[in-house]
Amino acid sequence: MTDAYIFLCLFLFFGACFGFATYSQRHLFSEGPRKILDSDQPSFLDGRVFWIMVCSCLWPIMVITGINTAWILYKRRKQSKK
Repeated sequence: MTDAYIFLCLFLFFGACFGFATYSQRHLFSEGPRKILDSDQPSFLDGRVFWIMVCSCLWPIMVITGINTAWILYKRRKQSKK
């Protein structure tokens, strides 16, 4: 029972840290890259608290979408250099 509890706490803690660290770049963790100005701008406390809560539970999915966005941006940069 304690191993599962520790794992769950670590999972949520890492997700909260991930959410805190990526809040300013949250526009990159959607279906694709968007400009910062195109994303919604909630109030400071509501936006940050909500983002951290979402990331604390869904951080593995957020990591995957971030990798996808990085790949899309890489392909765009590569095409623009041609």
